[in-house]
Amino acid sequence: MKKLVILTVMVAVVGLMSARAEDAKVIYEKECTKCHGADGKGNTKMGKKSGVKDYTDAKVQAELKPDKAFKAIKEGMKEGDKTLMKPFDTLSDEEIKALVKYMQGFKK
Repeated sequence: MKKLVILTVMVAVVGLMSARAEDAKVIYEKECTKCHGADGKGNTKMGKKSGVKDYTDAKVQAELKPDKAFKAIKEGMKEGDKTLMKPFDTLSDEEIKALVKYMQGFKK
C-alpha cells in the first residue's frame, strides 16, 4: 500500500513538473516573444530596438545565470530612466524559475 501511495505521489509530481514546462512556454509566448522572438533570437522589431540578446547563442547562454535572469524577470531592467524590460511581478517564483529554464532551452 505504501508503495502505491509513493508511486501515485511521484506520478503527480512529474505531472506538475510537466505542466510547469508547458506553462513556461505559454507565458514566454504571451509575454516575451514581442521582444525576444518565439525562437529566442531577439530578431523582432522591439528586440532590435531594445538590443535584446540572442538566447540561442552559446556565449549568451553561458552568461545567463539563473539568479540574474530570475531577478531581471521579477524586477524588470532599467538603464538610467529608460525601462528596458518591465517587471513581471505578477508571476509566481515557480513560474519565473520555469521560464528561466525554458529560456535556457534555446541554447544550440
